[in-house]
Amino acid sequence: MKAVSSLLFTLLAFFHCISFAQNQVSIPLNEWSSQRVLSKALGKVISDAGTPVEYVEINVEDQWGALKRGAIHFQIEVWEPSMKEPFNALVAQNDIVEMGTHEATVIEDWWYPKYVEKYCPLLPDWKALNECIAIFKESPSDTKGVYHGGPWDYGDADIIRALNINFEINRFPNSVELWKQLNIALEQEQPIVLLNWSPNWTDKYAKGSFIKFPEYHEQCETDPDWGLNKKYVKDCGNRKHGWLKKAASHTLKHTNHCVFEFIEQANFTKDMIVDASALVVVNKLTEDAAAQHWIDTYSAELKQWRSNTCL
Repeated sequence: MKAVSSLLFTLLAFFHCISFAQNQVSIPLNEWSSQRVLSKALGKVISDAGTPVEYVEINVEDQWGALKRGAIHFQIEVWEPSMKEPFNALVAQNDIVEMGTHEATVIEDWWYPKYVEKYCPLLPDWKALNECIAIFKESPSDTKGVYHGGPWDYGDADIIRALNINFEINRFPNSVELWKQLNIALEQEQPIVLLNWSPNWTDKYAKGSFIKFPEYHEQCETDPDWGLNKKYVKDCGNRKHGWLKKAASHTLKHTNHCVFEFIEQANFTKDMIVDASALVVVNKLTEDAAAQHWIDTYSAELKQWRSNTCL
């Protein structure tokens, strides 16, 4: 009898583990603060509702295959300027599920603090970058200015080539290192031009402007004859007022339908994203503490999103 009881207990534990693994929601964490904080905030809501959650450190490029396979289950920040191509392709092939568009619109492009205009009054015109190249050099002997970027592909090298901007790119592995570089410049009021995006903490806490490149058009990315440079594409800036979408794996709909409904209902405003980023970058909270603070601040919105679901 003891042997039978032991066997039954083992089998029950085994099937419990299988059920747990099947129902667990895997949430990606990327390289910028708002995505990490918002993912953890929604993850905590899901966890508190009784669904186990795990977080997966993964870069933007690798997340698409993981979403397709169901190794991760949803992405709550899909930015049009940097992610539209893989996202649109996978949606068109029915490999992932488009989960709707947030209220917030986005821009991702070259940016500088407002005080830099004292040293280069021609800004924000993109032609000022070459005219004022001396202030963007790392040292006087350098031949090129420096643009500080992240690990994401915005076609920055293509812009430099197509518009003949005499700059090189200094890439950082994540937003943490990028903001360290920016804060050094802000403290000493040094000229700097770097990748930035909106919504972001800088919207409230660091006055600045995006470089005004030739206006974006879809043909700019595909037709060399369209713009100023008849040889190369990408002689324009990135799209302004781009969309911010959500994506999910098909697995999520089948194994966690209530979570699937909740992510469909989630709808971020600009302030929600700015606050998520600022809680970490400006207020220096840990990501977990920032997620809880964000939940407390936007409890009414979270309640509304959940009210239309079975979560």
